[in-house]
Amino acid sequence: MTDNQQIVFLTDGGEDIRDLPRYLNPQAEHYLDWFHITMRLTVLRQGTRSLPAPPADIEDFTVDPDQTDRTLERIKHYLWHGNTFRALDLLTDLVEDYELLCANEPDDKQRAFSIRLSEFRTYIDRNSREIPNYGERHRNGEAISSATAEATVNHVISRRMVKKQQMRWTPRGAHLLLQIRTRVLNHDLEDDFVRWYPDPPKPINRFPGKQPDPHGYRVV
Repeated sequence: MTDNQQIVFLTDGGEDIRDLPRYLNPQAEHYLDWFHITMRLTVLRQGTRSLPAPPADIEDFTVDPDQTDRTLERIKHYLWHGNTFRALDLLTDLVEDYELLCANEPDDKQRAFSIRLSEFRTYIDRNSREIPNYGERHRNGEAISSATAEATVNHVISRRMVKKQQMRWTPRGAHLLLQIRTRVLNHDLEDDFVRWYPDPPKPINRFPGKQPDPHGYRVV
C-alpha cells in the first residue's frame, strides 16, 4: 500500500479483526461485509420455519413466526440501504418479544431462536458505524461483499484440507496455491514470470514453412 492509496476493507465484523484495518491504514474505509449480514439473516429466517405456531385460543402473550419472518425481511431492507437506526429499532422489539415469550416455560426452539436473535442484534449494534448504504454502492459498481474470496477459499482450499479427501494439501502447499491465485486475480503473475525469466525460450517451429506456435515453448 502506498501512502496516498485509497483502501477499502471489507471484514466480517469480528472483534478480533475489527481494529486491524485501522491499524494497517487509519485513513482507509472500513465496511461490514454484506455477505456476513445476509448469511446471519438467512439462518434466522430459516429458523422461523421451525418455531411452533401460535395456539388458536390465544390467552397469553405469543409471537407469530410468520410475522417474525416478515419483520426480518424488513430489517434486511433497512440494512441494505444503511438505515441501521430503524433496523436496530425493529431488532430490539423482536428481541424483547422473544425474551418475554421465553420467560415462562419456553419451547427449546424458541429459546434457541431468541439467543441467535439477540446475538445478531449485538452484532449489528457493534458494527453499525461500518454499515454503509449497500444499495448505493452496488449501483455505483463499488464492492459490498467478499463473497468471491469466501467462495474461492471454501471451494479451492477447504475441500482439499478436510480429512475425508484422499488427496489433501499440506499447509505449505495450500499457502503457495493461494499466492498463485492472488497473483492471477491481481494480474501480477505475468510480471512475475518476466522478472524470473528475463530471456524466455524461443518458440519451436515444428512445422517448417508455417508460423511458429506462440505457445510452443520447449519445457526444460
